[in-house]
Amino acid sequence: MASRAPSARYIVLDWARRAQFLGLPHAWPSPDPIVQDRQTLRVAEEQPYIYRLSALGVEAQRRGRGCEFAAQVARLIWGGTAGWDQGGLLADAVARAGLDLAELDAAIADGDQLAEIEANQQALERAGHWGVPTFVFRNEPFFGQDRVETLRWRLDSAGLKA
Repeated sequence: MASRAPSARYIVLDWARRAQFLGLPHAWPSPDPIVQDRQTLRVAEEQPYIYRLSALGVEAQRRGRGCEFAAQVARLIWGGTAGWDQGGLLADAVARAGLDLAELDAAIADGDQLAEIEANQQALERAGHWGVPTFVFRNEPFFGQDRVETLRWRLDSAGLKA
C-alpha cells in the first residue's frame, strides 16, 4: 500500500482540535508563513517568511533554545496575531524564548542553516514521512506530538534512560 500525506482538510481539523484540547488560541496565520494559493495549494516561488523562520529555528536550536523558539513563534503566528511579521512582534516572541532576534538574523546572514534544513528534509524522507514533528528511533518513525509518549515507551523498552 502506498503511503499518502493526509488531506488538507484533516490537517486543519486536527490543528483546531489539538489547539482546543490544549486550551491554546488558534487562527489561520496572517500572513501565512508559506505563501500559497489556498484554493489550489500551489506554493509561490517567492517565500519571504518560511525560509527566514526555518533558518532562525535552526539557529535557535544551535543555541540550545530551539523548543522555546518554536513554542513562542508558533503561538505568535498560529495564535491569532494578525500582522505577526510587523513591528516588534516577532522580536518579542523570540525574546520570550530567551534569544535576540537581531543576533539570530546576523547569524543566519551567511545562510549555512539551509544545508541543515535540507539534510533534515532528506532524513525525513528516508524515514518515510512527510510531516513534523517526526521522531525516528532505530528506523521507526513516530509522527506528531501525540506520539511522544509512545516514543518514550519505545526508548524505555530499549533500555534507554532519561
